[in-house]
Amino acid sequence: MGLYDFVAQQEGFFAAEGLDVEFDWKTFRGTQSSWKGLDYFRRPQDQPYTQDKREVIQGACVWGTICNASAGMGKMVPDAYGVSPWAIFVRPDSRIRQPEDLKDVPVSVGMRAGSHFNVPYRLEKYLPLEHIKVVNTGGFGARLKALLDGEVEAASLLPPQIAMAEQLGLRQIIADTFKTLWWVPDNFEPEVVRAYLRALERAETAMDAEMEKYLPLWRLAVPAEFENFHPWGYARFGRGERFYHRRLPREEFDETLAQVKRWGLDEYLKDRSYEKLSYAAAP
Repeated sequence: MGLYDFVAQQEGFFAAEGLDVEFDWKTFRGTQSSWKGLDYFRRPQDQPYTQDKREVIQGACVWGTICNASAGMGKMVPDAYGVSPWAIFVRPDSRIRQPEDLKDVPVSVGMRAGSHFNVPYRLEKYLPLEHIKVVNTGGFGARLKALLDGEVEAASLLPPQIAMAEQLGLRQIIADTFKTLWWVPDNFEPEVVRAYLRALERAETAMDAEMEKYLPLWRLAVPAEFENFHPWGYARFGRGERFYHRRLPREEFDETLAQVKRWGLDEYLKDRSYEKLSYAAAP
């Protein structure tokens, strides 16, 4: 969930679109926790499709959403996308000061999610693929804790943990942005998806007009173990991911599949048809 989800709920934009939205805290908190020892299809974000059979709308990186759909877990919604910050952080006493210093250094990630896919995607400009290493820690709370505890040398972070890392004095090594995409169960009602996207668009408009009003809502995204860990200055957290109610270009779908194959992360991919993997939300 991005900040726009919390804004849409607080301001009644979901209700105005005829939606009675319930946040799936079980999945959300699960994605923040450790995934150590959990194989693909058993991660917290997989369980609504593989175990609980719950009807949920989830956001993930473009690569993750496409791969999940290809592996048989729902379908991607190409009618809108997000653009999110991403960064790798190290402790302030680390010898690592530039991307090249990450050669053969395992970076803490959540396997087959945005924190993972971003590592080869961004570091390959600085290092050969064979020298880019990752270690599966899991969700952002677990990755941030592993970095603070000295369990890992570097961690791949997303909002709001980027702002948390900055306020804790951790050092940023590389930063960029990436696109996100929503995925839904095959049988989701198209009008529900359309209404959800319209509500997020209204939330973005409200955030553009009065951003400082909504920054305190980031407290909802902070894991329980970090709530009292630091006197968080939410006013400095920033907006995080930005929502765009426009269609993901088809060529980015093809490029994503090519990258995932080149990275050796395509073993779970089955159907690779854009048409078959796309959820027809647009009328």
